[in-house]
Amino acid sequence: MATKSVIRNVNQHVGETVTIGAWINNKRSSGKIQFLQLRDGSGYIQGVVVKSEVSEQVWEDAKSLTQESSLYVTGVIREEPRSQSGYEMTVTGIEIIHLTENYPITPKEHGVDYLMDHRHLWLRTQKQRAIMVIRAEIIRAVQEYFDTNGFTLVDPPILTPTSAEGTTNLFHTKYFDEDAYLTQSGQLYMEAAAMALGKVYSFGPTFRAEKSKTRRHLIEFWMIEPEMAFTDHEESLQVQEQFISHVVQSVVKNCRQELETIGRDISKLEAIQAPFPRITYDEAIDFLHTQDFDIPWGEDFGAPHETAIAEKYDKPVFITHYPAGIKAFYMKPDPNRPEVVLCADMIAPEGYGEIIGGSQRIDDPQLLEERFKEHDLSMETYQWYMDLRKYGTVPHSGFGLGLERTVAWICGLDHVRETIPFPRTLYRMYP
Repeated sequence: MATKSVIRNVNQHVGETVTIGAWINNKRSSGKIQFLQLRDGSGYIQGVVVKSEVSEQVWEDAKSLTQESSLYVTGVIREEPRSQSGYEMTVTGIEIIHLTENYPITPKEHGVDYLMDHRHLWLRTQKQRAIMVIRAEIIRAVQEYFDTNGFTLVDPPILTPTSAEGTTNLFHTKYFDEDAYLTQSGQLYMEAAAMALGKVYSFGPTFRAEKSKTRRHLIEFWMIEPEMAFTDHEESLQVQEQFISHVVQSVVKNCRQELETIGRDISKLEAIQAPFPRITYDEAIDFLHTQDFDIPWGEDFGAPHETAIAEKYDKPVFITHYPAGIKAFYMKPDPNRPEVVLCADMIAPEGYGEIIGGSQRIDDPQLLEERFKEHDLSMETYQWYMDLRKYGTVPHSGFGLGLERTVAWICGLDHVRETIPFPRTLYRMYP
């Protein structure tokens, strides 16, 4: 009797007869032999049907199979060095589950809009599957890093009465008779959690009602937001570079086949090892002026500026000490130069832009109160946040990593829409 298996585990069954539930990815025939390209979600394998070695029924069933038809296929696993997986199946039996007709996504080229309309099916393609596997590995490695370095996972609320950075780009809704917003960051709540647990991180969906159509933007995306008590700006930067190094090297180690499938230059990822280079905002401005960018001091960087800076490096680069006027109200001023704050953006190489933003937070209650007034923020709404400084304030720092931008960079993708199973973009909420 055949053993039930999945393609990923066929290396454990060489010489044995197994049954696999699969779909037909593609097939071809050379007269008296049919080659079935099988996929089951865990991997790909070729099934070889030899006419002289199977019953007429099995041969005819194999002939009838169409792209994305589903079946149980039984056969003997053997090593095959020429195949991508290193194994092949000599088919002895086929049980058809469903024959598919007129499958919408064929091996020919399709436009992006067409593929996005059929995202539920596009996910089945080899490249899209590989991206999702890499995304899952990134998530696993993120949690592994924090879980093994003394951090506690904490879940901040998705519905909030206000915002970490103002409500301009937030989705507004009603919480019964009160105004509420879909969160764009759990950071303020994570600061509260850090005062209880020391080192914490959150991992969840965030929403930004930003009418942006760039290749780096999604409306719904996932954020990883660590917060650390008794941690200064310098210590936070060290955590960030060690964290990113761990995630990238985990992908290189555990997803090499998927990286090869999507055509990623793995040598560029192998070079991502801490420490990372650092430049100040002032140095970045000076450099941009040498590159003929007309950008005054005090203005934030856009994608072209970040790309020009990143091109100097083969690793992510920190840009530190931005002007206070272009950063969030909670960032701690540099004691030696109060017009800039103790913050950093981590810019990924190869033109992928900012993947991390972080800072040391203001821990002085008087200074934070002044910031509330400067930014015209409601003391009543933020009273709980003020309490964190009123009752046992400590130096603390944190940062936020955008998952989808990180997936785009590690996979070398042209657009962030391929980094999440069902992207929500400015003009798309289907499927």
